[in-house]
Amino acid sequence: PAHFQEEIANGGTHFDHTPVRNECKTMLDALNKVTACYRHLVIALGSTSDSQNLREELKRTRKKAQELAVANRTKLTSLLKDKSISKEDRAEYERLWVLFSSSMELLEVDMKRSLEIGQDFPLKVPTRHLIQTGMTGSTTTVAARAMSVQNMKYEADSNIDTADLRDLQSEISQVTQMMEEMEMKVQVAPWAVEAKQEAGAELKSNMSVGNSSVGVISICEEEPKEEEGGGGNRDAGFASICAVLVFLVIITVAVVLGYLVINMS
Repeated sequence: PAHFQEEIANGGTHFDHTPVRNECKTMLDALNKVTACYRHLVIALGSTSDSQNLREELKRTRKKAQELAVANRTKLTSLLKDKSISKEDRAEYERLWVLFSSSMELLEVDMKRSLEIGQDFPLKVPTRHLIQTGMTGSTTTVAARAMSVQNMKYEADSNIDTADLRDLQSEISQVTQMMEEMEMKVQVAPWAVEAKQEAGAELKSNMSVGNSSVGVISICEEEPKEEEGGGGNRDAGFASICAVLVFLVIITVAVVLGYLVINMS
């Protein structure tokens, strides 16, 4: 293939796997962000933000996540079964495999949670009031980000909240079976895989996600600590002065009341 750089080393042929690794990382990044969007949507289930549109958004988002999961599984499985790859490349693919497995576990958990809440809060024939959780507004922006579209178009029937539950049960079984097959086909011990960066390092990075298909996540910069510290000292000093003034007022009132009681007696 054109993206492989071929070089002769030690009498054999070696392929540069950098483009392949980058492709795997991009695919996994897309899956992670879609599953994150799905979790955000699941949180709105059963709340006052719940609606027919939300149920359709959940259906389309989880199907997108499953499509990406199949693509990731196919790609990584074929690479990890390749006996000719270097030790360094295999270690990187095993690391990506562990991340992929973790993402699948989270997707399965959220799908099961979606099923349980959906059964408890049917929309067409309500059996209980929606919960005021504090969430307000539409989830359309999150769903559009997951589907890589600017505007969501809704086409589902009015009975999607009950009809989709049957499909969801079947899809949960498929995801569970897929994870079991993954463990059988590829033997990767999670505890033997070394992390390439510290925990939470991606949250501290100001780097853009670039050409990601699910949008850009920005991290708010922290305010300068010196200004925060100065403001805190001023507030503490003002509070101390107020406390002293209140104490003096209380003492004065007590003395006056005591004087009046003595004179009255």
